[in-house]
Amino acid sequence: METNSDQNKSQSSGPARIAETDKRILEGRRSFFLWLIAVGTAAMGALLAVPLVRYVLFPVFTTTTSRTWSGLSTFSDYASITTPDRKFAVTKQVDGWRESISKKPVYIVKGKRKPSINNTEVLTAVCPHLGCDVPWVASENKFHCPCHGSEFAADGSLLRGPARRGMDTLPIKVENGKLKTLYEYFQALLPYKKIIGY
Repeated sequence: METNSDQNKSQSSGPARIAETDKRILEGRRSFFLWLIAVGTAAMGALLAVPLVRYVLFPVFTTTTSRTWSGLSTFSDYASITTPDRKFAVTKQVDGWRESISKKPVYIVKGKRKPSINNTEVLTAVCPHLGCDVPWVASENKFHCPCHGSEFAADGSLLRGPARRGMDTLPIKVENGKLKTLYEYFQALLPYKKIIGY
């Protein structure tokens, strides 16, 4: 026979059992919602991190400089050229996020060095000795470097040092009747032409 205290325990254990079951259900729901919030937060963080990572890594995966041909003038204008003609080659350099456009002086001349098309060449205006800008001196019919006195013939070949080679020729092509060149940088103080940049 059950005593009064046993009856009270069995009655109190009934509601306690229900409360415990309800507590487990609530803890299960809470943990599910906490898990759902954690996954949602991680997904949003990953989505927001993609543009940041792309912004930071963009310069690493892009080329620093793309080479583009610079149009100089109509090729037929240079069929009967007798003296060097100074023009500007437009260069575009891309370095990470920065893009710079500059004009580099060049000379269009008659000559038989390579590369030439119908004996037409394009020379850099940079002295191969130490990199000074070399002007054409029409009265002397030669290029004369004002820095150290190097002299070059009308076709860019070396007449007098201290430069150890003639003026550097640039790659050229004719496209749609227009003379185009690729500007390049060369190492100074060498007896031969060595490209060091574009």
